[in-house]
Amino acid sequence: MSFSHAPPRSPESDISGIGKANAGPAGATAADADAARQGPLGLEPIVPSSARRTRLPRWLRRTTGPVLLLALWQLLSVTDVLTSDVLASPGRIAQVAGDLIADGSLPAAMGTSVQRVAAGLLFGAVAGTGLALLSGLFRIGEDLVDAPVQMLRTVPFVGLIPLFIIWFGIGEAPKVAIITLGVSFPLYLNVYAGIRGVDSQLIEAGESLGLSKWGLVRHVVLPGALPGAMTGLRYSLGIAWLALVFAEQINADAGIGFLMVQARDFLRTDVIVVCLIVYAFLGLLADFIVRSFERLLLQWRPTFTGR
Repeated sequence: MSFSHAPPRSPESDISGIGKANAGPAGATAADADAARQGPLGLEPIVPSSARRTRLPRWLRRTTGPVLLLALWQLLSVTDVLTSDVLASPGRIAQVAGDLIADGSLPAAMGTSVQRVAAGLLFGAVAGTGLALLSGLFRIGEDLVDAPVQMLRTVPFVGLIPLFIIWFGIGEAPKVAIITLGVSFPLYLNVYAGIRGVDSQLIEAGESLGLSKWGLVRHVVLPGALPGAMTGLRYSLGIAWLALVFAEQINADAGIGFLMVQARDFLRTDVIVVCLIVYAFLGLLADFIVRSFERLLLQWRPTFTGR
């Protein structure tokens, strides 16, 4: 029986063989890479049209709707579909706004209205947040406070205007009181819900770490209730401007509402629309400020921002 022996291989040949085996991807030419990208049939990969489409900036998409609305409004005004006694044209409104700013009546009215909203918001925030803390943190506070607040919340605050006039007169007090009442209830509801919505497991974890009652309130309960409080503040700002519209109808001699009353008496739809735009602008500005504070204070909370 004979065995055939293969000739011995040198180490150099082994190393060169390994190098050739591993040199495939690295030593591939541009044509090989292109062929690999195209696939076995030599076809280009299908890319969805949505991926190839250039996305418009978000600010441009958000301003498209208002611009189209203004263009339609102007078109209807030019073609006399909307007459001036029904609704003034955008050009006329811009001209009237410039005149009101030039003579100083609009800035003075804005300053007066902002002061009323600020005072009512301050008093309402203190009252609503204080009652919510008392009712949310203590059971006896809930028994004493929650039921009366829920009863008063169902009463339209606009219906209390005659009582406020009798109690406070026709000066600034009833106007601020109406705004205060309108602001306090949304804050109360959201802060109270935020406190009672804190996860009980977080409370147990804080107790296991040795936190005192005040430590639990400071480091667990209040941060957990902060998102609800910010939501209540945003909602309260909207109610504050709504309450201001009613409040400035009470024998006001200054403010945006006073300008609207005068414009109503003289059938000036252009001035009325200017005042409404100012109301909307001030409301959006206040909401933007609150949202900025919300993003700053709630950086620790990851949220869904849409797709």
